[in-house]
This record gives sequence, C-alpha cells and structure tokens, in this order.
Amino acid sequence: MTFFRQIWLAILMLFPLAAQARLEMADSIIGKMHRAAAQYAGHIHEYRAELYVKAQLDIIRKNRGFRFIPGLFRTGKDDNRFIVETYSELHYTYPNIYDQKIKAYTGTLKEARELPGITDYFNINVYAPYLLGQQLLSPLAPNSDKYYRYAVDSVSCDSLQRIEYHIRFIPRNKSFQLVEGQMVITEGAWSIRKMSFRGRSELLVFDCELQMGAIGTDTEYLPERININASFAFAYNVMEGYYEAYLAYTDIRHRGNTPADSVARPDYNLTGAFSLQCDRQAYSKDPSRFDSLRAVPLTESETYIYRKNEAKSQTRRQQPVDSLKASRRRMWGTVGDIFLTDSDWKLTRNATLQNSPFINPLLFSYSKTIGAAYRQDLNFNTRLRNGQNLHVGTRLGYNFTHKEFYWSVNGEYQYSPERQGWVRLNVGNGNRISNSRIIERLQEIPSDSVIDFNQLNLNLFQDLNFEITHHVEIVNGLSLGVGFTFHRRTPAEHPDDSFREVELPDNVAEGLQANIKPQYTSFAPRVRLEWTPGQYYYLNGRQKINLKSRFPTLILDYERGLRGVFHSTGVYERIEFDLQHHIRTGLLSNLYYRFGVGLFTNQEETYFVDFVNFRKSNLPEGWNDEIGGVFQALDGQWYNASTYYIRGHVAYEAPFLLLRHLIKYTNHVQNERLYLNLLTMDHLGPYFEVGYGIGTFVFDLGLFLSVEKFNRVGFGYKITFELFNK
Repeated sequence: MTFFRQIWLAILMLFPLAAQARLEMADSIIGKMHRAAAQYAGHIHEYRAELYVKAQLDIIRKNRGFRFIPGLFRTGKDDNRFIVETYSELHYTYPNIYDQKIKAYTGTLKEARELPGITDYFNINVYAPYLLGQQLLSPLAPNSDKYYRYAVDSVSCDSLQRIEYHIRFIPRNKSFQLVEGQMVITEGAWSIRKMSFRGRSELLVFDCELQMGAIGTDTEYLPERININASFAFAYNVMEGYYEAYLAYTDIRHRGNTPADSVARPDYNLTGAFSLQCDRQAYSKDPSRFDSLRAVPLTESETYIYRKNEAKSQTRRQQPVDSLKASRRRMWGTVGDIFLTDSDWKLTRNATLQNSPFINPLLFSYSKTIGAAYRQDLNFNTRLRNGQNLHVGTRLGYNFTHKEFYWSVNGEYQYSPERQGWVRLNVGNGNRISNSRIIERLQEIPSDSVIDFNQLNLNLFQDLNFEITHHVEIVNGLSLGVGFTFHRRTPAEHPDDSFREVELPDNVAEGLQANIKPQYTSFAPRVRLEWTPGQYYYLNGRQKINLKSRFPTLILDYERGLRGVFHSTGVYERIEFDLQHHIRTGLLSNLYYRFGVGLFTNQEETYFVDFVNFRKSNLPEGWNDEIGGVFQALDGQWYNASTYYIRGHVAYEAPFLLLRHLIKYTNHVQNERLYLNLLTMDHLGPYFEVGYGIGTFVFDLGLFLSVEKFNRVGFGYKITFELFNK
C-alpha cells in the first residue's frame, strides 16, 4: 500500500495538470505539521546532555581594528587559521531555558573563543516558537504561516519505507527575524527528521543543519548533530567558522499531563534551570583528555593545524625575547583595551574592577530635548563570605548641549542576597532645578499668556544630593525600601541673568528674584513599596535574581520633608504611584504600558518639585525609557514645573508594521515601534505625544509628534547605538 501511495505522490509532484491536487496535498501536510509541532513543543520537560563541539576558524581578512572588536580574540600577525574543541554539560528546562557549562577545552587559541553569538546555535529547539531564545521565528511556530510560505519539494521513503516529505519554507518578508531553508517530516508521526536553515543575525551570516533522533527513541524530538557554517564581518574584517556539534543525552524527562500537574500551585523558583556561569579558569585545558571525549576523530586538515601551531610555538620559545619591545607591546595593548573595549581587572580572587571603554558609541545618545550626551562608568565588586557582596560604582558624564558635567558615586552592601537585602549609599549631582516659589509666581501670570521655557531659564539651582536606602524583600515579589534623602541646592548663576531674555510683569519678576537665596537644604525620610505578583526567579548561589511575571508591577513611593534636620527648611510631602507591565501579544510582538500619578502636598516655605518616577536624565540611559516616564518631545524643564502629574504610556513593538508597505528591503529593521504618551499637569494639559521608531542591531531611532492643548504642535527625536550591546 505504501509503495502505490508513493507512486501516486510522485505523479502529483511531476505533472503540472495535478497542480490543484498538489496544492491541496501541501496544505494538508503543512496543517498536520503545525498541529504536531504545537504538541511536541512542550513534550520534553528537561534533559541533560554531553555536548562536544569542534570548530575551525579562518580569518579571511583583518586590519588593525580586528583586536578591538568586542567578543573576538587577539591573534598573531600571521595567524589566520585556528581550531577549537570544547566539551560541555548542557542542561535544558522547559520552556527554552538552557545552561551550558564548559568542562574541558583544547585548541590553538588561549581560551575557548567563538564567533560572537554562535554559542546560542547549539541550543536550538526546533519546536519552540523561536529558534534562538527570542530571535529567529521558527517555521513550525503557531500561526507562522503569516510570515512564511511553504512548498513540498519532493517525497521519499526512509529505510523502513515510511514516507518523508521535503518541505521548503521561504520568508514572506525580508527580515533578520526570519530564516529560509528546508525540513524533512515523516508522515504519521509528523516529526522533524532533519532541518536546515540560513539567515542573518546582527553581524553573523549562518547556515545551520540539524539531524534529529530516530523515530520511537527518546531523542526523536531532540537534535543529535548540528553543523554550522558562519561568517562574521565588521569594519572590513571577515572571519569564517565551521562547527560540528554532537549531543549525547544522559537524562531525558518528558512533560507530565496528569490532572495534578495542571492544578498544582506554580513554582516560581526556577533555580533548577539556572546555575552559575562557567569559570574559564576552572575548566580543563589538557589536550590529552580529548582523546576520549571526541565524538568523531580529527581530520587530516585539523591535525595539520595542531601540528603547525605547535611548530610555531617551539620556534617562538627558542627565539630570544626583547623584553623592552614585549613590555611596550603589552602596554599599548592595555591602553588600546581601555579606550576601545570593556576592561575587567581581577584584583584578588574575589574582587574585580570594571570600566566601560573611553571611546564607546553605546554610551552616546542624541535627542532634541537633551541634545548630545556621553557617560563613563567605573565599577568595583568584591564577594564577601556567605555570598555577601560589596559594590562601589562611579558615573561621569557630560551633556554637550547644556554644557553640564554630571557625576555620581554609589556604594551598595548586600548582606542578604537571597532576600535581596542591601544598604545603598549614593551621592552626586543631578539636573538643575527650579524651586516651588518660582513656580507659584509663574502661576500669577494670566492664563492666556504663553510661557516660553526656551527663553525663561527655570533651571536656576545646582543640586548636590545624598541618599541612603535599605531594601529587603518581605515575600517573593513584595519588597520594602526605607531611607532618607538630603539635598543642598545653590544658585547656578546670578538672579538677574536668569530672566534677562524674557519680559515678565514687574511684580512677578521681583518675586522671582526674591526667592533666589544663597542655599536651600532639605532632609526627607522615604518609604518605597514595590509588588510584582507571580514573580519568577532563580538563585545564583545565594543571590536571588528576578525574572519575569505575567502580572504588572505596582510601586508606591512616599517622602516627607522635615524642618530643622541639618538646617533643612523644605517641608513637603511627595507621593507617587506607578504601574507598569510588559505583555507578549504574539510571536514577534510586544505591548508595554505604564501609568503614573504624582503629587506634592502639605508644602511649607520653599520646596523643590523633584519627582522620582517622573524625571528626565541628561545622560544616555539606553532605549528602554520609551515606557519609563520620559516624553521625547517635552522640554526637560516641565518635569519640575507642577505640583502634580498624571501620565500614561503605551508602546507596541513588532516587525512588518509600516516599512514593508513603503520600502521593498527592510531586513536590517528588526522591529518597529508605535508610541502613545499622555500627560496632564499645571499649565500643560492635555499633552499628547505619538511616535514611531525602528530598532536595528546597530542603532535605535524614534520620531515623535507632540500636541499641546490641542493647538501647539511640536516635534522630537532620539537615537541610541545598540551595536554589541548585550
């Protein structure tokens, strides 16, 4: 029966007259494939495997900038071909959580280095919605037919005369989020026997092939062999890698389907799926150990690379060493690393010093409201007994548009890592700010007057602040922070210079100048309560690290200014409520929303409107502030211009929203974003902001249109660099 069916299928594939029947057959096969893939996605709950990887790395072209590319390695002047072998323990836990720990390494490089990002390709679950974590949409994902076209190329039989369909999948749109390739599916079981796909992820062009386990075995839904050909190109440097990976499974556990499993209380502790990252100083580097670990023997060309490298090493050892030249080479290498790459110095066994590179586009941003800004970070970390930690960090930054220098120093002692118990001290200067009496005087201006904040300089005071906070988690997801803040604010310039560029009523101008005193101080105890229901987490040693939650995060922040403490005069109450949530709405789409309310009450004498959840930094803070309370087209001085605010933010992120209808080739655009921001406050309300942004692996760009009181239209923009930003 199988033989005659195979003949009939072959006829359908060959004759054009059977096109309609062929199309119906293909639709039926694709439908069965997707239904089976949805069942197999969670079939494997957990497994452990031994992973052997053999790689040959060839440098096709390099220049002086090769050694400064993050994630790559240093090479000799004439060294262009390398071999790397690793033996790892791989642990998988549903859904799509991988822990890969290198146990042994050998090769012609000093460390187990790879092409940047290639390690993730050894952790592929073909039945998961994404092939690599949250990247590369799988052609087997539910509803993936919106993004892929499918075609049955041919039909064959395996050794047991089971029919196998060779199905090709092609992206409907040009995108780095999609791949192109072919898979072989067995009729009846509808499981994958083999899959190959190619595409591009950031700077990596790859071609990957997976061989799955045999039908009826424990590894039927798991890959047993992975072959990868990849090419990495950046700044006229080109490198290629050829990888062979073999997996030997030691423990496979299937997902239970009993009623007790479905009604059991969820376990938010995912420690079993995570563990400490591999310490590169701990794994074995003994080449002889790989004689028993290799899944396949070395080829002649691979053996030749080992022999050639050993011969070069012997020649170098026999040559006399110019100590002065070697010292200079090390010095300039260190200087180059400091300027162009992240530096990590191990001071003692438990203490490290880290700094971001002095020349790094990732720490640069530009927007209409804050202009151009740059920052530099330096961090000291040490691990104490019982898993306790001490962290000291400094941040230096400069805003070229405002011509202001910013600095901060913070120290944190974590005394209870599993309860997220820590004491933090922070001192620094922030954005310039105006005081409450100036705001109240401005409110005396008739409502039909237009205040031009570009001419009226409200940021009259420099701010030196000091804060101590104690934080502890009461129960999982519920944390409490208590402490106090101290501010000393002094005039940034002479009072007459602040209002020279704008005409104000005489009584208002006199009142403004009368409220500029030599110094203002404030002391305020503070309480912050934060709750995230259903918080998943894992323990890295004793350190608790929060992951995700299906529910929103709620934050209540209260602060009370006191008189007489350290000569403080600012008496006030500040209360803020904040709600934020991230929802995955589809295969490649996400919805973010945030709502916040803030209020200053019980004001006595002079105080400063300085909200915590509603503020704007004049230094680069990355792209994630699209829901962080920042309005991209709103002048920064408005953030301190009202005793209350009500705001809302919604951001929707997905590929293929608008550009695919306007531009033919959009593969470099990974995501598009739509924004809606709303705000109401004194003298500004309602204020609306709509925006559109694109995200690429090199940069993120956003354009924003604002409408104030339904008649004044403004425009804003922001750009941040994302290359190598992990």
